[in-house]
Amino acid sequence: KGTFYPLTGMSKEVQQKLIDDHFLFKEGDRFLQAANACRFWPTGRGIFHNDAKTFLVWCNEEDHLRIISMQMGGDLGQVYRRLVTAVNEIEKRLPFSH
Repeated sequence: KGTFYPLTGMSKEVQQKLIDDHFLFKEGDRFLQAANACRFWPTGRGIFHNDAKTFLVWCNEEDHLRIISMQMGGDLGQVYRRLVTAVNEIEKRLPFSH
């Protein structure tokens, strides 16, 4: 369970909260702009995070999906298992195309 925040129409309060949590990505730098990777900014872009804020998906930042699993402490096994579980669930719904 979690929340998806589309960048389009995001309130200043939500934007500041995501910045404070270090979750919000910005419009691309001049290199991404030169490659047209920022066309139609911020349309079609957003951020999902789980309720515990240990799992994030950035949609259409530089990549189509950037999947992040993290947490405080040293339990890398739990971080990895969360990531693998999420990738498997995503692949069930969006078959990976090679």
